[in-house]
Amino acid sequence: MAHMYFQLPVLEKFVGDAFQAFGFTKDESAIITDVLLTADMYGIESHGMQRLSRYDNGLKSGLIKLDANPEVVFETPISAVIEGHDGMGQLIGNHYGIAGYYALMAVKEGLVGLSTTNSEAIMVPTFASKAMLGSNPLAVAVPADPYPFFFDASTTVVTRGKLEMYRKAEKELPDGWALNKYGNPSTDAEDVLKNIVAKAGGGIMPLGGSTEKLGSHKGYGYGMLVELLSSIASMGITSNHTHMNGKGGTCHGFIALDPAIFGDPDALKEHFSTFLQELRDAPKAEGAERIYTHGEKEALAVERVKENGVPVDVKTVIEMKQMADHLGMDFTSYFGDIDLDTSTFSSIYS
Repeated sequence: MAHMYFQLPVLEKFVGDAFQAFGFTKDESAIITDVLLTADMYGIESHGMQRLSRYDNGLKSGLIKLDANPEVVFETPISAVIEGHDGMGQLIGNHYGIAGYYALMAVKEGLVGLSTTNSEAIMVPTFASKAMLGSNPLAVAVPADPYPFFFDASTTVVTRGKLEMYRKAEKELPDGWALNKYGNPSTDAEDVLKNIVAKAGGGIMPLGGSTEKLGSHKGYGYGMLVELLSSIASMGITSNHTHMNGKGGTCHGFIALDPAIFGDPDALKEHFSTFLQELRDAPKAEGAERIYTHGEKEALAVERVKENGVPVDVKTVIEMKQMADHLGMDFTSYFGDIDLDTSTFSSIYS
């Protein structure tokens, strides 16, 4: 895939101004922007800038409500259930970007963070032919040195955003990712995505593929655990009923745990950090150069971005230009005169 590189402050300015043009406040726009660009900085391109067109379409269609206000519907001294009323995900509801962003918010306060979300159904359960669960990611972040333990992964083989990236690149999907509407393996990103939107069958495999031989039932089960912590615990809409009849309905779950309930937080952090270093120092497989612990690659990615800029797919840049034109923004004032060939790319405003 062809990419262009932009300095972070340029993208922050553009995205922040774009969401203000949609009608969000400056502070709200800054929050949304930070979540999106954090994904790109971590190398999670499927949930960064390339999501702009999806949010744009959601706002225009009413799937995302600009003026939504959160409402506490159940509360105890240690918990709360909040109705987000289909607001912008990074603020109160709907698609909220990378799950790990919210888990790391807890780490910044010295806590253990856990974040889950369901989504529009894209996961085909083991032995089924129709998507019934979302990508249903699970994110956990724990204080450690020299950087936090940071695990953030979907319970599907890949996310829907990854299929969108392959469609943009006009590439076939790798074997073992997706199923057609009959429940058979498919490498056609366009067809799989079309069927997901139409709820016509097929979708993305759970972690482990589509059979029990390599553990499909485990990925399916992990997805169910996330569903329990998001839509079931909140009495919300399950994945198979989200994005229907003009309503989003995505549900999230957030847990912040104080390690002090188990003992000295500093001692626990040191104990965990020692174990993480032992993992990195473990004997390496033949041909392997390095063993990573979760969160290490993200930390390295941030350093690359600071040096080289944020990589953005060329077709995503074209979508950004179209969105800017639609919102009455001067695209060149942010990025200069970029030569973009739009002749073979259909407009998201057609």
